[in-house]
Amino acid sequence: MTKNNQQKPTPSEQDPSKKNRFRQRRRRGRGEELRVLLDKYDRRISHLEQSDPERAQIVASRTQHLRQALANKVSAELEDSSTPKSAVLGEDASVADGTSDSPSTNAPAHASAWRRGTQIAREQTQHLLHKVPYPHGMHPGLVRGIAIDEQIIKYRTDKVVFLCTGALVLAFILWGIISTDSLRTVSDVALQWVVDNTGWLFSILAAVILLFMLFVGLSRYGNIPLGRDNEEPEYSYGSWIAMMFSAGMGIGLLFFGPYEPMIYFTNPAPHSSAKPGTYQALNDAMSQTMLHWGLNAWAIYALVGCAIAYGTYRRGRVPLISSVFAPLLGHKFSQGGIGQVIDMLAITATLFGTCASLGMGGMQIRRGIELVSGIGRIGNAGLIIIISVLTAAFIASAVSGISRGIRLLSNINMGLAFCLMAFIFLAGPTVFILNLVPSTLMNYLSDLFGLLATSPSYGPQAGEFASTWTVFYWAWWISWSPFVGLFIARISRGRTLRQFVTGVLLAPTLVCLISFCIYGGTTMYLQIHGADMPLQEGAEVMLFALLQQLPLTKITSLVAMFCLAIFFITSADSASVVMGSLSQQGKPVPDRKITVFWGLCLAGIAVVGMLVGGQDALQGMQNLIIVASLPFAIIIAGMIFALLRDLSRDPFTIRRNFERSALSKAVIGGLKSYGDDFKIVVVPTKEGEGAGADFDYTTPEMTEWYRRTDTEGNPIDYDYASQTYLDKQGNPVYWNEEEETYEDAAGNPVPWESVEDTSKDEESSKEITADTEK
Repeated sequence: MTKNNQQKPTPSEQDPSKKNRFRQRRRRGRGEELRVLLDKYDRRISHLEQSDPERAQIVASRTQHLRQALANKVSAELEDSSTPKSAVLGEDASVADGTSDSPSTNAPAHASAWRRGTQIAREQTQHLLHKVPYPHGMHPGLVRGIAIDEQIIKYRTDKVVFLCTGALVLAFILWGIISTDSLRTVSDVALQWVVDNTGWLFSILAAVILLFMLFVGLSRYGNIPLGRDNEEPEYSYGSWIAMMFSAGMGIGLLFFGPYEPMIYFTNPAPHSSAKPGTYQALNDAMSQTMLHWGLNAWAIYALVGCAIAYGTYRRGRVPLISSVFAPLLGHKFSQGGIGQVIDMLAITATLFGTCASLGMGGMQIRRGIELVSGIGRIGNAGLIIIISVLTAAFIASAVSGISRGIRLLSNINMGLAFCLMAFIFLAGPTVFILNLVPSTLMNYLSDLFGLLATSPSYGPQAGEFASTWTVFYWAWWISWSPFVGLFIARISRGRTLRQFVTGVLLAPTLVCLISFCIYGGTTMYLQIHGADMPLQEGAEVMLFALLQQLPLTKITSLVAMFCLAIFFITSADSASVVMGSLSQQGKPVPDRKITVFWGLCLAGIAVVGMLVGGQDALQGMQNLIIVASLPFAIIIAGMIFALLRDLSRDPFTIRRNFERSALSKAVIGGLKSYGDDFKIVVVPTKEGEGAGADFDYTTPEMTEWYRRTDTEGNPIDYDYASQTYLDKQGNPVYWNEEEETYEDAAGNPVPWESVEDTSKDEESSKEITADTEK
C-alpha cells in the first residue's frame, strides 16, 4: 500500500472527546428534527379544530398514545450532554420497541436500535402529518378524481327552480296568446335595446371563448382527464365523433343550409367588396356562413360541455350549470339561491333556443306538405296543427317509455340525412363542390378575425347586418349551450381536455363545412347557371326548391320531411330531458311528468314565437332568442373563470407544481453543494424548506371538494384505498342509487343510523314537537 493510499484517521478517531461531541450533536439534530415535526403536527391539529372541531377531537384521541411516545423520544434526544450514553440509548430503544428492558452492553446493537427507533419515529410523525389536515387522510394531489356515480346523492325536485320557472313560462305563453300585439311591441323594444347596448358583449364572448378553449387544449391543462386518472374513454373515437356528428346535424342545417349562403351571395355582407351573384360573392358567402356555424359556435358548446364534464366526472358534482360555479361561489351559494337562479336561467335559455329550431322544422314541414300534396298555402293555423301533432308524438314517446325505439329511429334518421346530403352531392355539381370545400376552409381560416371584427363601428349598414345575423347566431348558440353542452359532456367521459377540445371544435366544424358546401354551394351554382331559386319566399322554401332542380324530387322531398319530423321529435325529447334534469338537481333520468311539462312548454313558446313574428315567423323567433339569451351570456362569461380556477386546483396541477418546485430546488441545491456529481432522493425536510414550501394545500378550497358526504351533505367516512364508504364502526357499506338505501357487501340493507349522523335530525324534530305542544 502506498503512502497516498493510506487512510487517514478521522478527527473523531484522533480525539475521543470530539467523537462524543459529534454524536451528541447528531442526537440533538435528530431530536430537533422530530421536535419540528411534532410542532407542525400540533399546529395542524389546531388548524383542524378551527374548521372541524369534531373531527379534530377524533383524530387527536386516536393518536394520543403515539403522540406521547414521540414526545418522549424528543425529550430523550434533546437530553443534556451529561446524560450517560447508555441511558440515552436504552430509552431510545424502549421507545422504538415499545418495551422498558434495560440497555445491553453491546454498543453496536444499541446504536442500530437507536437509529432504527429514530427512523420509525420520523416515519410515524410524517404519517400523522400527512393525514391530519386532509379529508380521509388523502392529500389533494393524490386524489385520482371522483365521478358522480361514486357519490351518495338523493335526487329531489327543486321546487323553487321548477315552480318559479314553470310559472314564468306559462305566464309568457298566456301573454303571447291573449295579447300578441303587446308582446310583439315589448319584444321589439327589448330587442332594440339588447342589440344597441349589448351586441358587443356577444361578439366579444364569441372571440374570447374560442381563444380560451384553444388555451385549455394546448396548455398544460390539456393532459387533465375528464374522469379519474387513467380512466379509459367510455366511447371509441369513431363512436364519439359519430355522436358529435349527430349533434352537428339537425334542423338548423336543413333549414339554413341552402338559404343562408344564398342571402350573402345575392346581398354580400358590408365588409365584402364582391359584386352580387359573382363567384367572388359565392366564396365570400361561404366564409361568412362558416363564421356563424364554425369554430366560434362549437367553442361555446365546448366551454359548457367541458365545465360540466369536468365537474361531473372529475370532481363528483351533480350535472347542473350552477355546480360549475362552486369554485367561485362556494358550495353554499352554488347550491343555494344564487345557484337556483343560474339553473332557472339555463332552463329559460334552453326553452327559447330549442323552440326556434322546432318552429323552423314546423315551417319547413309545412312547406314540404304544400309542395308534395299540392293543397296550396297553409297558414299559421295549419302550422300550429303540425307542431301539435309532432308534440303529441314526442309526448307519446316520453310517456310510453319507447325511448329505445326513438333512439333507433334517430340513428336511422341520421343515415337518411347523410344519404340525402350524399344524393345532392352526387346529383349536383360534384366537381364544383369538391373544389369549394378546400377553398372555403382556407378562406374561412384566413378571414376569421376580420369577419369577427364586423360591428356597428363600421357604420349603420354593418351594424344592421351584425344584429340581424351575427348577434342572432351568437345568442342562439348561447341559448343552445346548456342542451348541447350536457349532451357532449355525457359522451366525453375519460377524454383528456386536449382530446375534448380538439374533437369538439374540429369534428362538428368539418361536418358543417361539408354540409354548407353541398347545400349552399349547389344552390348558388344552380343560381349562377340560370335556375330560379325563390329566395324571396323564405328560408323554409329553399331546401325543397333545391330538390326540385334535381332528379327524384318527390322521393327526396318525402325523405326531407321525414328527417325534419324525426329531428323535431328527438330534439324536443332531448331538450325536455335536459330541462327536467336541471329541475331535479341533475337527476340523470328525470320524472316523466316533469319531462312532459317542459315538452309542452317548448311547443307553446314555439307557437308564441310564430304569433309574435306574424307573417315573418322566423324574425319573431329570432327576436325572442336574442332577448332571452342575454342573462345566460353573462353566466357563460363567468363560467370561464370558474373552470380556470377548477383546473388550477386539479390534482394533476398540484402534482405538476410539486414536481417543478422539487426539481428546481433539488437541482439548484445539488449544483451548489456537489457540482456535477449528485442524485435526487426523496427525504422529509423541515417546514418551509421542502417542495411544498410555497404552497398551502390544507385550505378548505383545496380539500373540501373530495370530502365524501351522505344524503344530507354531512361528512361520512370513506376509505380511498379500497374506494368504499364506511359506517360508524369502519365496515364497508355501499349506496344503492335505485333503492336509495345503504347495503353491505352481501347486499343486505344497512340501517341509516349506523352510517349517517341522525342526531341532528332527531334534535330538530324534538324541537318542532316541543314548539307544537306549546
